[in-house]
Amino acid sequence: MLDEVISHLRPGKGGLFVDATVGMGGHSEAIMSSAAGARLIGLDADPDAARISAGRLERFGDRVSIVNANFSEIDNVLEERGAKGADGIIADLGVSSRQIFAGGRGFSFRADEPLDMRMDTSLKTTAADIVNTADAKEITAILKGFGEERFAGAVAAAIVKSREKSPVLTARALGIIVSDAIPKRFHPPRAHPATRTFQALRIKVNDEMGALKTFMEQAPRLLNAGARMVVISFHSLEDRMVKRAFSFLSADCVCPPGLPECGCGKTRTLKIITKKPLEPSADEVRQNPRARSAKIRAAERV
Repeated sequence: MLDEVISHLRPGKGGLFVDATVGMGGHSEAIMSSAAGARLIGLDADPDAARISAGRLERFGDRVSIVNANFSEIDNVLEERGAKGADGIIADLGVSSRQIFAGGRGFSFRADEPLDMRMDTSLKTTAADIVNTADAKEITAILKGFGEERFAGAVAAAIVKSREKSPVLTARALGIIVSDAIPKRFHPPRAHPATRTFQALRIKVNDEMGALKTFMEQAPRLLNAGARMVVISFHSLEDRMVKRAFSFLSADCVCPPGLPECGCGKTRTLKIITKKPLEPSADEVRQNPRARSAKIRAAERV
């Protein structure tokens, strides 16, 4: 959905743009190619992604600065570089295709690789640590809360039973355990039955919801007047948080209904551009099946 991102972000006017989750640098490259005078700061918690994107964007010279930092640190990153405001911010949430298929960190349930799932390799706790030490109650809560997994209890029980024989150390091993724990008639037709479990563990390991909450508090304040913020989410938990943040910041008053006059004194700071989230076309989903759950929301600083 690159075209939709660029059309809503409007980089052609130039200025300073922030790619808060730079990844492989695709969005950043499109932004920089759209405006000769644009500057860009890119952030990524994954040191490999920061290195790869820096190489891809090298031709733009000192107009691009890539920082190995989590997007929840956007406030500090801009302050350290003397940036008083941004003319556009993009955040593409979740895990990248490179991390799933070539990261070697256990993001894919089909991969026979260590069950790690850390985007930032300096984090102390891995998915294997959680799977092999947390009790069934805690694992169930993680799978329900972050994966909305219907069979969370059964999956947690299967994990605990399996690790009693030997530790669960690889992504492939966990994928098999989860698949066997969920009744075959409930296996989703277009996704692996372990998808929700892996999502939940990844979110827990990387504190993705906590980071997103901080980002949604900081990023809108950093926008210059008339600047836009575009967020791409891939599951309902992310999308709900983005939607609620935009709704709150676009409201003039948050007083309980029925009061004779406003007592909160709140004024709106954002205007919502996408009344409903944008979703990929059928053609794009055919070309890139991973895009099927993508939702784009955009807002503008007033």
